[in-house]
Amino acid sequence: MSKDLKITKGVNIPLKGKAEQLIGNADRAKVFAIKPTDFHSFFPKLSVREGDEVKAGDPIIFSKDDNRIKMTAPVSGEVIEIKRGDKRKMLEVKILADAETKYREFPKGDLSTLDREALIQRLIESGTWPFIRQRPYGTIASPDDTPKSIFISAVNTAPLGADQDFVVHGEEALFQAGIDALAKLTPGKVHLTVTGMSTPSKVFTEAKNVELHRVSGPHPAGNVGVHIHHFDPILKNGDLVWYINPQDVIIIGRLLLEGRFEPTRIIALAGPEVKNPRYYRGILGMQVSTILADQLNSDNVRVVSGDVLTGTHISEDGFLGYYDQQITVLREGNEPEFFGWLKPGGNKFSISRSLFTWLRPQRDLALDTNMHGEERAFVVTGEYERVFPFDIFPVQLLKSIMIEDIENMEKLGIYELVEEDMALCEFVCTSKIPVQETLRKGLDLAKQELG
Repeated sequence: MSKDLKITKGVNIPLKGKAEQLIGNADRAKVFAIKPTDFHSFFPKLSVREGDEVKAGDPIIFSKDDNRIKMTAPVSGEVIEIKRGDKRKMLEVKILADAETKYREFPKGDLSTLDREALIQRLIESGTWPFIRQRPYGTIASPDDTPKSIFISAVNTAPLGADQDFVVHGEEALFQAGIDALAKLTPGKVHLTVTGMSTPSKVFTEAKNVELHRVSGPHPAGNVGVHIHHFDPILKNGDLVWYINPQDVIIIGRLLLEGRFEPTRIIALAGPEVKNPRYYRGILGMQVSTILADQLNSDNVRVVSGDVLTGTHISEDGFLGYYDQQITVLREGNEPEFFGWLKPGGNKFSISRSLFTWLRPQRDLALDTNMHGEERAFVVTGEYERVFPFDIFPVQLLKSIMIEDIENMEKLGIYELVEEDMALCEFVCTSKIPVQETLRKGLDLAKQELG
Protein backbone atom coordinates (compact mmCIF):
# COMPACT_ATOMS: atom_id res chain seq x y z
CA MET A 1 0.00 0.00 0.00
CA SER A 2 1.35 3.41 -0.94
CA LYS A 3 0.37 6.79 0.43
CA ASP A 4 1.29 10.08 -1.17
CA LEU A 5 2.25 13.22 0.73
CA LYS A 6 2.67 16.63 -0.86
CA ILE A 7 4.28 19.33 1.26
CA THR A 8 3.54 22.97 0.41
CA LYS A 9 5.17 24.72 3.37
CA GLY A 10 8.93 25.00 3.14
CA VAL A 11 11.63 26.40 0.89
CA ASN A 12 14.49 25.07 -1.21
CA ILE A 13 17.65 27.11 -0.66
CA PRO A 14 19.25 27.67 -4.11
CA LEU A 15 22.82 26.91 -3.08
CA LYS A 16 25.50 26.52 -5.71
CA GLY A 17 27.71 23.44 -5.90
CA LYS A 18 25.50 20.34 -6.15
CA ALA A 19 27.49 17.11 -6.37
CA GLU A 20 27.72 15.57 -9.82
CA GLN A 21 26.58 11.95 -9.92
CA LEU A 22 29.92 10.27 -10.32
CA ILE A 23 32.22 8.76 -7.73
CA GLY A 24 35.60 10.48 -7.61
CA ASN A 25 38.94 8.93 -6.70
CA ALA A 26 40.57 9.87 -3.42
CA ASP A 27 43.26 8.36 -1.22
CA ARG A 28 42.00 6.23 1.63
CA ALA A 29 41.97 8.18 4.88
CA LYS A 30 44.75 7.25 7.29
CA VAL A 31 43.06 8.48 10.47
CA PHE A 32 39.48 7.86 11.63
CA ALA A 33 37.61 9.08 14.69
CA ILE A 34 34.53 8.28 16.73
CA LYS A 35 33.08 11.47 18.21
CA PRO A 36 30.85 11.05 21.30
CA THR A 37 29.51 14.56 20.62
CA ASP A 38 27.58 13.13 17.64
CA PHE A 39 25.12 11.48 20.06
CA HIS A 40 22.55 13.35 22.16
CA SER A 41 22.18 12.45 25.84
CA PHE A 42 25.10 10.04 25.56
CA PHE A 43 27.69 9.89 28.35
CA PRO A 44 30.70 7.92 27.06
CA LYS A 45 33.15 5.63 28.77
CA LEU A 46 36.23 4.15 27.12
CA SER A 47 36.70 0.52 26.16
CA VAL A 48 40.26 1.14 24.89
CA ARG A 49 43.43 3.01 25.76
CA GLU A 50 45.95 4.83 23.62
CA GLY A 51 48.24 2.30 21.95
CA ASP A 52 45.64 -0.48 21.80
CA GLU A 53 45.21 -2.39 18.54
CA VAL A 54 41.64 -2.86 17.34
CA LYS A 55 39.81 -4.59 14.52
CA ALA A 56 36.83 -3.16 12.69
CA GLY A 57 33.89 -4.01 14.93
CA ASP A 58 35.80 -3.94 18.23
CA PRO A 59 34.17 -1.75 20.94
CA ILE A 60 35.69 1.71 21.38
CA ILE A 61 33.30 3.53 23.70
CA PHE A 62 30.09 2.60 25.52
CA SER A 63 27.29 4.41 27.32
CA LYS A 64 27.69 5.14 31.01
CA ASP A 65 23.90 4.87 31.44
CA ASP A 66 23.52 1.60 29.52
CA ASN A 67 26.74 -0.32 28.95
CA ARG A 68 25.09 -2.40 26.23
CA ILE A 69 25.11 0.64 23.89
CA LYS A 70 28.53 0.79 22.28
CA MET A 71 30.30 2.33 19.29
CA THR A 72 32.76 0.07 17.53
CA ALA A 73 35.84 0.78 15.42
CA PRO A 74 35.05 1.55 11.75
CA VAL A 75 38.50 0.27 10.69
CA SER A 76 41.33 -1.75 12.16
CA GLY A 77 44.44 -0.06 13.48
CA GLU A 78 45.99 1.60 16.52
CA VAL A 79 44.20 3.94 18.93
CA ILE A 80 46.53 6.94 18.75
CA GLU A 81 44.72 9.66 20.70
CA ILE A 82 41.88 10.23 23.14
CA LYS A 83 41.11 13.91 22.58
CA ARG A 84 39.42 15.75 25.44
CA GLY A 85 38.02 19.25 25.90
CA ASP A 86 36.94 21.35 28.88
CA LYS A 87 36.38 19.41 32.09
CA ARG A 88 37.94 16.40 30.37
CA LYS A 89 34.92 16.00 28.10
CA MET A 90 35.66 13.27 25.57
CA LEU A 91 35.67 14.75 22.04
CA GLU A 92 37.32 12.18 19.77
CA VAL A 93 38.82 8.71 19.83
CA LYS A 94 41.30 8.58 16.92
CA ILE A 95 42.46 5.44 15.13
CA LEU A 96 45.46 5.20 12.83
CA ALA A 97 44.17 2.78 10.19
CA ASP A 98 45.94 -0.30 8.90
CA ALA A 99 46.72 -0.42 5.18
CA GLU A 100 44.26 -3.31 4.92
CA THR A 101 41.28 -3.57 7.25
CA LYS A 102 41.01 -6.57 9.56
CA TYR A 103 37.46 -7.40 10.64
CA ARG A 104 36.10 -8.87 13.83
CA GLU A 105 33.98 -11.83 12.82
CA PHE A 106 30.29 -11.95 13.66
CA PRO A 107 27.77 -14.73 12.99
CA LYS A 108 26.12 -14.66 9.59
CA GLY A 109 23.41 -16.62 7.89
CA ASP A 110 19.66 -17.01 7.66
CA LEU A 111 17.83 -14.14 9.36
CA SER A 112 14.74 -16.33 9.81
CA THR A 113 16.56 -18.32 12.50
CA LEU A 114 16.99 -15.23 14.69
CA ASP A 115 14.26 -14.13 17.09
CA ARG A 116 13.91 -10.49 18.12
CA GLU A 117 16.11 -10.74 21.22
CA ALA A 118 18.91 -12.56 19.40
CA LEU A 119 18.79 -9.98 16.60
CA ILE A 120 19.00 -7.08 19.06
CA GLN A 121 21.97 -8.72 20.77
CA ARG A 122 23.78 -9.10 17.45
CA LEU A 123 23.18 -5.47 16.53
CA ILE A 124 24.42 -4.37 19.95
CA GLU A 125 27.58 -6.50 19.88
CA SER A 126 28.54 -5.32 16.40
CA GLY A 127 28.04 -1.63 17.13
CA THR A 128 25.30 -1.18 14.52
CA TRP A 129 22.61 -0.49 17.15
CA PRO A 130 23.43 3.27 17.44
CA PHE A 131 22.29 3.72 13.82
CA ILE A 132 18.74 3.29 15.13
CA ARG A 133 17.40 6.46 16.74
CA GLN A 134 14.10 7.28 18.37
CA ARG A 135 11.49 10.01 18.49
CA PRO A 136 10.91 11.69 20.84
CA TYR A 137 14.28 13.29 21.70
CA GLY A 138 16.35 12.14 18.70
CA THR A 139 18.53 9.88 20.85
CA ILE A 140 19.86 6.34 20.34
CA ALA A 141 16.98 3.88 20.75
CA SER A 142 16.85 1.74 23.87
CA PRO A 143 17.03 -2.06 23.32
CA ASP A 144 14.41 -2.45 26.09
CA ASP A 145 11.76 -0.48 24.16
CA THR A 146 9.38 -1.57 21.42
CA PRO A 147 8.51 1.11 18.86
CA LYS A 148 5.07 1.36 17.30
CA SER A 149 6.75 1.76 13.89
CA ILE A 150 10.10 2.36 12.16
CA PHE A 151 10.76 4.98 9.48
CA ILE A 152 13.37 5.12 6.73
CA SER A 153 13.55 8.31 4.66
CA ALA A 154 14.94 7.80 1.16
CA VAL A 155 14.19 11.45 0.33
CA ASN A 156 16.87 14.08 0.91
CA THR A 157 15.65 17.63 0.30
CA ALA A 158 18.32 19.36 2.43
CA PRO A 159 20.51 21.91 0.61
CA LEU A 160 22.89 19.98 -1.69
CA GLY A 161 21.86 16.77 0.04
CA ALA A 162 23.15 13.39 -1.17
CA ASP A 163 20.85 11.75 -3.72
CA GLN A 164 19.55 8.66 -1.92
CA ASP A 165 18.74 6.85 -5.16
CA PHE A 166 22.35 7.26 -6.32
CA VAL A 167 24.09 6.28 -3.07
CA VAL A 168 22.24 2.93 -2.72
CA HIS A 169 22.59 1.87 -6.35
CA GLY A 170 23.22 -1.87 -6.71
CA GLU A 171 22.67 -2.68 -3.01
CA GLU A 172 19.29 -4.42 -3.32
CA ALA A 173 20.22 -7.58 -1.39
CA LEU A 174 21.87 -5.80 1.54
CA PHE A 175 19.08 -3.23 1.79
CA GLN A 176 16.42 -5.94 1.82
CA ALA A 177 18.29 -7.87 4.51
CA GLY A 178 18.40 -4.73 6.63
CA ILE A 179 14.67 -4.14 6.08
CA ASP A 180 13.85 -7.71 7.11
CA ALA A 181 15.85 -7.22 10.30
CA LEU A 182 14.10 -3.94 11.16
CA ALA A 183 10.69 -5.56 10.60
CA LYS A 184 11.49 -7.94 13.48
CA LEU A 185 12.02 -5.04 15.88
CA THR A 186 8.49 -3.61 15.75
CA PRO A 187 4.97 -5.07 15.86
CA GLY A 188 3.95 -2.20 13.58
CA LYS A 189 5.03 -1.20 10.10
CA VAL A 190 8.36 -0.28 8.55
CA HIS A 191 7.63 2.90 6.59
CA LEU A 192 9.84 3.70 3.60
CA THR A 193 9.46 7.15 2.03
CA VAL A 194 10.68 7.81 -1.52
CA THR A 195 10.63 10.87 -3.74
CA GLY A 196 7.44 11.64 -5.61
CA MET A 197 9.16 14.11 -7.93
CA SER A 198 11.14 11.57 -10.00
CA THR A 199 11.45 7.83 -10.53
CA PRO A 200 12.92 6.27 -7.36
CA SER A 201 15.58 3.57 -7.40
CA LYS A 202 14.34 -0.01 -7.67
CA VAL A 203 16.31 -0.67 -4.48
CA PHE A 204 13.47 1.17 -2.76
CA THR A 205 10.46 0.49 -4.98
CA GLU A 206 11.06 -3.27 -5.08
CA ALA A 207 11.73 -3.56 -1.35
CA LYS A 208 9.45 -6.00 0.47
CA ASN A 209 8.21 -5.95 4.04
CA VAL A 210 7.68 -2.15 3.98
CA GLU A 211 4.88 0.35 3.49
CA LEU A 212 5.94 2.68 0.69
CA HIS A 213 5.11 6.40 0.66
CA ARG A 214 5.83 8.96 -2.06
CA VAL A 215 6.70 12.42 -0.80
CA SER A 216 7.07 15.64 -2.77
CA GLY A 217 7.51 19.32 -2.04
CA PRO A 218 10.21 21.74 -0.89
CA HIS A 219 12.54 21.18 2.03
CA PRO A 220 11.86 19.89 4.71
CA ALA A 221 9.70 17.40 2.77
CA GLY A 222 12.52 14.84 3.08
CA ASN A 223 12.86 15.06 6.86
CA VAL A 224 11.81 11.89 8.64
CA GLY A 225 10.07 14.02 11.29
CA VAL A 226 7.65 15.31 8.65
CA HIS A 227 6.85 11.74 7.59
CA ILE A 228 6.28 10.59 11.16
CA HIS A 229 4.02 13.59 11.78
CA HIS A 230 1.78 12.76 8.82
CA PHE A 231 1.85 8.94 8.72
CA ASP A 232 2.20 7.82 12.37
CA PRO A 233 2.35 10.82 14.73
CA ILE A 234 3.64 10.79 18.29
CA LEU A 235 0.52 11.80 20.17
CA LYS A 236 1.56 11.47 23.80
CA ASN A 237 4.46 10.82 26.14
CA GLY A 238 5.26 7.12 25.87
CA ASP A 239 4.76 6.84 22.11
CA LEU A 240 7.96 5.67 20.43
CA VAL A 241 8.96 5.71 16.78
CA TRP A 242 12.40 4.60 15.57
CA TYR A 243 14.15 5.82 12.42
CA ILE A 244 17.31 5.05 10.43
CA ASN A 245 19.12 6.24 7.28
CA PRO A 246 19.07 4.05 4.11
CA GLN A 247 22.86 3.65 3.99
CA ASP A 248 22.82 2.47 7.61
CA VAL A 249 20.15 -0.11 6.71
CA ILE A 250 22.68 -1.46 4.18
CA ILE A 251 25.38 -1.62 6.87
CA ILE A 252 23.05 -3.73 9.03
CA GLY A 253 22.27 -5.94 6.04
CA ARG A 254 25.99 -6.47 5.37
CA LEU A 255 26.55 -7.43 9.00
CA LEU A 256 23.84 -10.08 8.85
CA LEU A 257 24.72 -11.50 5.43
CA GLU A 258 28.52 -11.22 5.48
CA GLY A 259 29.32 -11.26 9.21
CA ARG A 260 31.35 -8.05 9.42
CA PHE A 261 30.93 -4.44 10.49
CA GLU A 262 31.86 -2.40 7.42
CA PRO A 263 30.40 1.13 7.70
CA THR A 264 31.02 2.23 4.11
CA ARG A 265 29.33 5.43 2.98
CA ILE A 266 28.89 7.21 -0.34
CA ILE A 267 29.55 10.85 0.59
CA ALA A 268 28.60 13.97 -1.35
CA LEU A 269 31.26 16.69 -1.43
CA ALA A 270 29.35 19.84 -2.33
CA GLY A 271 29.13 23.59 -1.90
CA PRO A 272 30.03 26.83 -3.69
CA GLU A 273 33.68 26.64 -2.60
CA VAL A 274 34.30 23.17 -4.08
CA LYS A 275 36.00 23.03 -7.47
CA ASN A 276 34.53 19.70 -8.61
CA PRO A 277 31.52 18.72 -6.50
CA ARG A 278 31.02 14.97 -6.67
CA TYR A 279 30.59 11.81 -4.61
CA TYR A 280 33.28 9.79 -2.87
CA ARG A 281 33.33 6.35 -1.32
CA GLY A 282 34.35 6.65 2.30
CA ILE A 283 33.98 5.14 5.76
CA LEU A 284 32.22 6.43 8.84
CA GLY A 285 34.49 8.73 10.87
CA MET A 286 37.00 9.27 8.07
CA GLN A 287 39.34 12.28 8.06
CA VAL A 288 37.92 14.55 5.36
CA SER A 289 41.25 16.08 4.29
CA THR A 290 41.69 13.23 1.79
CA ILE A 291 38.66 14.29 -0.27
CA LEU A 292 39.23 18.04 0.26
CA ALA A 293 42.76 17.93 -1.20
CA ASP A 294 43.03 20.34 -4.17
CA GLN A 295 39.26 20.85 -4.13
CA LEU A 296 38.89 24.21 -2.34
CA ASN A 297 38.56 27.51 -4.17
CA SER A 298 40.11 29.55 -1.35
CA ASP A 299 41.54 29.32 2.15
CA ASN A 300 38.78 31.38 3.79
CA VAL A 301 36.17 28.61 3.94
CA ARG A 302 33.99 26.80 6.43
CA VAL A 303 33.85 23.01 6.19
CA VAL A 304 30.60 21.48 7.43
CA SER A 305 30.05 17.81 8.17
CA GLY A 306 26.45 17.46 7.03
CA ASP A 307 24.22 20.01 5.34
CA VAL A 308 24.40 23.78 5.86
CA LEU A 309 21.27 23.90 8.04
CA THR A 310 22.03 21.17 10.57
CA GLY A 311 25.67 20.16 10.02
CA THR A 312 28.67 20.57 12.30
CA HIS A 313 31.56 22.97 11.66
CA ILE A 314 34.79 20.96 11.42
CA SER A 315 38.36 21.81 10.45
CA GLU A 316 39.81 20.86 7.06
CA ASP A 317 41.45 17.87 8.74
CA GLY A 318 38.36 17.07 10.80
CA PHE A 319 36.25 13.91 10.70
CA LEU A 320 32.97 12.88 9.09
CA GLY A 321 30.08 12.81 11.58
CA TYR A 322 28.53 9.50 12.59
CA TYR A 323 25.22 10.09 10.78
CA ASP A 324 26.44 12.43 8.01
CA GLN A 325 26.38 11.65 4.29
CA GLN A 326 27.81 14.89 2.92
CA ILE A 327 30.56 17.45 3.35
CA THR A 328 29.60 21.03 2.46
CA VAL A 329 32.09 23.86 1.93
CA LEU A 330 31.04 27.53 2.10
CA ARG A 331 32.92 30.79 2.08
CA GLU A 332 33.26 32.34 5.53
CA GLY A 333 31.13 35.47 5.76
CA ASN A 334 33.69 37.36 7.82
CA GLU A 335 34.72 39.95 5.27
CA PRO A 336 33.36 43.53 5.41
CA GLU A 337 30.77 44.37 2.77
CA PHE A 338 30.78 47.99 1.63
CA PHE A 339 27.26 49.43 1.75
CA GLY A 340 26.01 45.88 2.15
CA TRP A 341 22.57 46.73 3.45
CA LEU A 342 22.03 49.34 0.74
CA LYS A 343 22.75 47.01 -2.18
CA PRO A 344 19.86 45.37 -4.06
CA GLY A 345 21.05 41.95 -2.88
CA GLY A 346 21.45 40.18 -6.20
CA ASN A 347 23.60 37.45 -4.61
CA LYS A 348 21.62 37.02 -1.39
CA PHE A 349 18.57 34.90 -0.64
CA SER A 350 15.34 35.69 1.14
CA ILE A 351 11.91 34.05 1.31
CA SER A 352 10.38 37.51 0.90
CA ARG A 353 10.57 39.76 -2.15
CA SER A 354 12.81 42.27 -0.41
CA LEU A 355 15.76 41.16 -2.58
CA PHE A 356 15.91 41.06 -6.35
CA THR A 357 16.84 37.37 -6.39
CA TRP A 358 13.13 36.50 -6.40
CA LEU A 359 13.07 37.55 -10.07
CA ARG A 360 15.36 34.59 -10.92
CA PRO A 361 14.22 31.81 -8.57
CA GLN A 362 16.07 29.04 -10.44
CA ARG A 363 19.49 30.68 -10.14
CA ASP A 364 21.91 28.97 -7.75
CA LEU A 365 23.73 31.31 -5.37
CA ALA A 366 27.20 31.20 -3.82
CA LEU A 367 25.93 31.97 -0.31
CA ASP A 368 28.34 32.38 2.61
CA THR A 369 28.02 32.04 6.38
CA ASN A 370 27.26 35.71 7.14
CA MET A 371 24.12 36.01 9.30
CA HIS A 372 23.52 39.65 8.25
CA GLY A 373 22.61 40.71 11.77
CA GLU A 374 22.60 39.59 15.37
CA GLU A 375 20.04 38.29 17.85
CA ARG A 376 17.33 40.81 18.67
CA ALA A 377 13.79 40.95 20.10
CA PHE A 378 11.76 37.83 19.35
CA VAL A 379 8.91 39.22 17.24
CA VAL A 380 6.02 37.41 15.55
CA THR A 381 6.38 37.77 11.78
CA GLY A 382 4.66 34.68 10.36
CA GLU A 383 7.93 33.58 8.70
CA TYR A 384 8.19 30.35 10.68
CA GLU A 385 4.75 29.16 9.59
CA ARG A 386 5.66 29.56 5.90
CA VAL A 387 8.46 26.96 6.14
CA PHE A 388 7.17 24.67 8.92
CA PRO A 389 4.90 21.84 7.63
CA PHE A 390 3.75 20.61 11.05
CA ASP A 391 0.40 21.19 12.75
CA ILE A 392 2.31 22.85 15.58
CA PHE A 393 2.65 26.49 16.63
CA PRO A 394 6.44 26.99 16.38
CA VAL A 395 6.76 30.44 18.00
CA GLN A 396 4.57 29.50 20.96
CA LEU A 397 6.54 26.27 21.43
CA LEU A 398 9.87 28.09 21.48
CA LYS A 399 8.61 30.63 23.99
CA SER A 400 7.33 27.87 26.26
CA ILE A 401 10.81 26.32 26.11
CA MET A 402 12.43 29.64 26.98
CA ILE A 403 10.36 29.90 30.18
CA GLU A 404 10.71 26.14 30.86
CA ASP A 405 6.95 25.51 30.83
CA ILE A 406 7.01 21.74 30.41
CA GLU A 407 3.23 21.33 30.40
CA ASN A 408 2.86 23.72 27.47
CA MET A 409 5.84 22.17 25.70
CA GLU A 410 4.00 18.83 25.78
CA LYS A 411 0.72 20.34 24.60
CA LEU A 412 2.46 22.17 21.75
CA GLY A 413 4.03 19.02 20.33
CA ILE A 414 7.69 19.03 21.37
CA TYR A 415 7.83 15.20 21.24
CA GLU A 416 7.50 15.22 17.44
CA LEU A 417 10.48 17.48 16.78
CA VAL A 418 14.26 17.50 16.73
CA GLU A 419 16.61 20.21 15.53
CA GLU A 420 16.45 19.46 11.80
CA ASP A 421 12.67 19.96 11.79
CA MET A 422 13.04 23.59 12.86
CA ALA A 423 16.27 24.38 11.01
CA LEU A 424 14.47 26.38 8.32
CA CYS A 425 12.75 28.43 11.02
CA GLU A 426 16.21 29.47 12.24
CA PHE A 427 17.34 30.23 8.67
CA VAL A 428 14.43 32.61 7.95
CA CYS A 429 14.24 34.13 11.45
CA THR A 430 14.32 37.95 11.39
CA SER A 431 15.11 37.95 15.11
CA LYS A 432 18.15 35.64 14.64
CA ILE A 433 16.95 33.35 17.44
CA PRO A 434 19.10 30.19 17.91
CA VAL A 435 16.07 28.01 17.24
CA GLN A 436 17.81 24.62 17.07
CA GLU A 437 19.80 25.23 20.25
CA THR A 438 16.63 26.36 22.05
CA LEU A 439 14.69 23.28 20.92
CA ARG A 440 17.46 20.96 22.10
CA LYS A 441 17.38 22.60 25.55
CA GLY A 442 13.65 21.94 25.67
CA LEU A 443 14.08 18.31 24.61
CA ASP A 444 16.79 17.75 27.22
CA LEU A 445 14.60 19.34 29.90
CA ALA A 446 11.60 17.20 28.93
CA LYS A 447 13.72 14.03 28.93
CA GLN A 448 15.20 14.90 32.31
CA GLU A 449 11.84 15.62 33.90
CA LEU A 450 9.59 13.10 32.14
CA GLY A 451 11.88 10.40 30.79
